[in-house]
Amino acid sequence: MHLKSTLWSRGAIPILLGAAALSCGGGGGTGQGELGTAQQALLGDSLAGISAADFQAAEAAFSTVEGITDGLGPIFNAEGCAVCHSNGAVGGAGQQIERRFGKFVNGIFDPLANEGGSLRQLFSLGTFNNGSTVCTVPVEVEPADATMHNVGRRTIPLFGLGLVDAMPDAFFAALARQQPAAMRGVVNQVSVLLPNPADPTQHIGSTRVARFGWKANVPSLMQFAADAYLNEMGITTQHCFRGRSVIDFAIESAPNGIPQPAGCDDLAPPAPAGVPPGTDDAVGACTPGKTQIQDDVAEFNTFMTFLAPPARDLSNPAGIAQGEPVFTQIGCATCHVPTTFTTPPNPFNGVPGKFAFNPYSDFLAHDMVALGDMIGNAGDSVAVTRRMRTQPLWGNRFETQFLHDGRAANIAEAIGFHDGQAAAARDAFNALSPGDQAALVQFVQSL
Repeated sequence: MHLKSTLWSRGAIPILLGAAALSCGGGGGTGQGELGTAQQALLGDSLAGISAADFQAAEAAFSTVEGITDGLGPIFNAEGCAVCHSNGAVGGAGQQIERRFGKFVNGIFDPLANEGGSLRQLFSLGTFNNGSTVCTVPVEVEPADATMHNVGRRTIPLFGLGLVDAMPDAFFAALARQQPAAMRGVVNQVSVLLPNPADPTQHIGSTRVARFGWKANVPSLMQFAADAYLNEMGITTQHCFRGRSVIDFAIESAPNGIPQPAGCDDLAPPAPAGVPPGTDDAVGACTPGKTQIQDDVAEFNTFMTFLAPPARDLSNPAGIAQGEPVFTQIGCATCHVPTTFTTPPNPFNGVPGKFAFNPYSDFLAHDMVALGDMIGNAGDSVAVTRRMRTQPLWGNRFETQFLHDGRAANIAEAIGFHDGQAAAARDAFNALSPGDQAALVQFVQSL
């Protein structure tokens, strides 16, 4: 356990870890001018609002390969964030596909949490010595009683998500209201487990529109960071928020739900007093009023927050001009909305204010029927497990596989697998001439 931490003060981010800022006019410019500048950025650059040295430090933390003495394990999917998020630049998509399972009982989903579900970590620490104790951690297997088998979820890119994090809840609700009833997405309001101290609207137990994750079930990049540290690397953390200890991410994952013998989770130093045993990285006692985010989680959050959106590829203007109206006409734009997002004048997370951007997603959950992955939370109905978040289209040309499980090798194949609320758009695409299909794909790949 490192006892690494970041102290927070109201209204400011005390550790701003980020890269060379784009020349967007200081801490924030105005809309389209900034967007034009952003289009000249290299993939993996930072937004304005952070120094080059700070962004490089955050990227280094994000790229760190963790080991058993850091708390890696006992089961995990990767040894570091950038091990997975690497396509195109650090923070991109990845080739890795994690695996999930579950069970339906009378039409209700059971994640089989007592058997390690729904996430099946792919690796374990294997056999190692802790002093005189020989530890052997088994690799997780899919339980025999699972009815949903080996469901894949691929690593998705993180570019530009700090801008999305800055958007107010009301913006996503407005997007949903503008959609036809038959196509309307679900605005998922979820509980905040780890508030971002810079946001005065977030507190423990508050709700926020979930805009991240394949199922639109994660409300913020701060919570995303702590969740991934635990579930993808097996590194547990404890935090303080206004004097309360946050231990939602402090409990080790156990292979197939079977806790390991004492000393066989990893080789991180013992947790301090008052923190759950086995916590790998803790900030310690939460005195009255103390707010402190564990340092690694804070750095991951900062890197993702200031990672700039991908620039557009405008090298084929004729193809783009032909494909864009087709994209709208056949219904793609209902969910992959062309709406220009604009950040608030003074975003809580430090990204540029009044910044215009176009991710081509409503960030809402839609019923995809046959394309849905049929994985959910305990108690979810079949219909709920079929819902998937609309994936942003910006930067898709840097990806090598598509859809949640990577089943599609290209954009045309991905459209062909669409179903449910996207079935009409799929059918309309299939009815297009080859030329219009190619132009639509060209437009999508330009984003």
